[in-house]
Amino acid sequence: MTITGPRWRTSTRSGDTGGACVEVAGNLPGVVLVRDSKDRSGPTLSFTPTAWRTFVAGTRRPG
Repeated sequence: MTITGPRWRTSTRSGDTGGACVEVAGNLPGVVLVRDSKDRSGPTLSFTPTAWRTFVAGTRRPG
C-alpha cells in the first residue's frame, strides 16, 4: 500500500456559510489529523485512531 499524504475531508457538521470548519485526514496509518479549514497551512492536531473515535463518540448529540 502506498500512502502519498493526508487526504483531507471537511467535517459533516460544518455548515455551508464558510465559518467554523474543521478538516480531518484519517487515511494515514496510526494517526488521525485535524486542521482548521480556514488556515490550512497552520497547525495540525494529531490523535490516535482510538482517541479520535472516543472524541467523536463523546460529541454526538443524543437521539
